Formats: sequence, structure tokens, C-alpha cells
Amino acid sequence: MSTPTVPTVKLNDGNEIPILGYGLGTANFKRSSSKDVFDEAVVSATVTAIKAGYHHLDGAEAYGNELELGAAIKQSGVARSQLFVTTKTSCRRGETIELAFSRSLEKLGLDYVDLYLIHSPFFGDDGKAATKEQLQAKWAEVEALKDSGRAKSIGVSNYLREHLDAILETAKHKPAVNQIEFHPYLQHEGGLLDYHKEKGITVEAYSPLTAVTKAKGGPVDEVYEKLAKKYGVTAGDVALRWVLDQGVVALTTSKSEERLKGWLGGLWGFELSKDEVDEISTKGREKHFRGYWNNKFEEGDRR
Repeated sequence: MSTPTVPTVKLNDGNEIPILGYGLGTANFKRSSSKDVFDEAVVSATVTAIKAGYHHLDGAEAYGNELELGAAIKQSGVARSQLFVTTKTSCRRGETIELAFSRSLEKLGLDYVDLYLIHSPFFGDDGKAATKEQLQAKWAEVEALKDSGRAKSIGVSNYLREHLDAILETAKHKPAVNQIEFHPYLQHEGGLLDYHKEKGITVEAYSPLTAVTKAKGGPVDEVYEKLAKKYGVTAGDVALRWVLDQGVVALTTSKSEERLKGWLGGLWGFELSKDEVDEISTKGREKHFRGYWNNKFEEGDRR
């Protein structure tokens, strides 16, 4: 049986990104107490994902598993040119982007990455959002990596409109991607998705399955189930399609080979209509749930 081919979309720099990726956060995240211990289980899970057809691999230094991701890439037997590898910098205080990037490349055992992201804008004093000047300075450092060819595309993660506005004022290269938590219970009020379209920045969604996992028991459950029955798929398939059918790249993860293969086998056989996407969106606005970075936002902040 042949490995499914995941469709791609073109980024603003001309490079292409697979619209479905395997994330090494969440299930494969290593706690600080175990970050120095090499985890064969993470390697095995990632090799399984690669062999199942997930050639878009999303990592980060903060996940503590870049060594395992690099080992999985080697063990998979899939040519480097067939993989799309992402990692992210946490912008540690007193450390240059060059130093962080070089360390990540060494751990990954790679000569380049396909996408390098600033993990969040919260690298300012006392863990607050960085100032306009700090955002611009760090972005300039990331741009140097693209100019060197060692990061094919560059972008950000968890940035809001004001953070993007700041770096776009001085950017030589626009961010190709902004990776954000995105699901029906966190749709980012204020037109954030429309803003990205206007600026030509691709949105990547992490935690797109939140409404069927962490926040199950909410208003979209009934709609998911209705559409799953209509199309002969799972509620998870519907949740991912809701993301994809809005032109957003989806990142997901699982240690189950059956579930991983199920998504690849089921997602390309159907699309949601605009009315169905809108129905999920409307029901989703009845509930607010943010799974990550809650300490950076006031309760009820839907941005």
C-alpha cells in the first residue's frame, strides 16, 4: 500500500509546506526533569509517523526532543529532501538567535531546516511580551538565517496582530508562517485570520483537535458528530477539515499508528461546505477555551 501524499500550499517566499504535519509537542514533550534523558519512545513514535506519511515534522527546542527528532529522521530511511522540518527558538535571555539555531541544527543532525520560528513574543522582561524594539531586533536575527540558506523559510508562533505589525515595519522578509492555537473554541476574535490573508502570512494551527480532546463536552460536539456521520468519517476528521477548509495548515499528533493512518486516509476524501464550516464556527463561539499560554492572557481574552 502506497504512502498517502499530503497536499502542499505555497508560502509567501515561494517554498511549499504540507498542509498536515506531525507535532512533537504535547504527547512527545519532555518535562524539564527528563530533558537530559534520551527517550527512545519519542524516536519510535516519530518514526512511525514518518513511515505513515507525515513528512512535515514540527519541533522546538522547548519540547526538549530535538535529539530524538534528529534520530527519527535518520532511522526513518526517508530522504531529507522529502521532509519538511520545523524547529523553534525560545529566545533565551542573553543568547543570540545564531547560537540557539546552531545548537538546534547540531541536535537535529541537519544542515538546514525548512522552517524556523520564534516560539512566542513573550521573551521580554519578566516573561512579558517583548517590546516593539525587541521584536524587531530578534526578527532581524532570524532574517539572517534565511539569508544564509540554513533556514529555508522563517516565521513566528503565538504572535498577535500588534506583534506582527511591529516586525513588519522593519522586516526585509515577511514571516512566512504564524503558528497559533486554533480551534472552534479559540478563533481569535478581531479578524486575526483575515489579517494574515491580507499580509500573505500562512497560518498554522496547533491543537486543532481541542474540541474533541481537552474541551470535549461542548457545543460543537453535536455538529461534529452529525457531519462525521454524513461523510462517513470521525469527529477528529471533521475537526481537522474545519481547519484545512479555511486555508489553515493543521498540526496534530498521536502515538497511535492506526489513528495517524486514519487521518491520512480519511481527510482527502471529503471537504466541508462553507455553510458547514460556518456552522461549526458559530457553535464554537458559544464556548471559550485556551489550552496554552493562559498565564499571558486575562481570563476570557479571545484574541
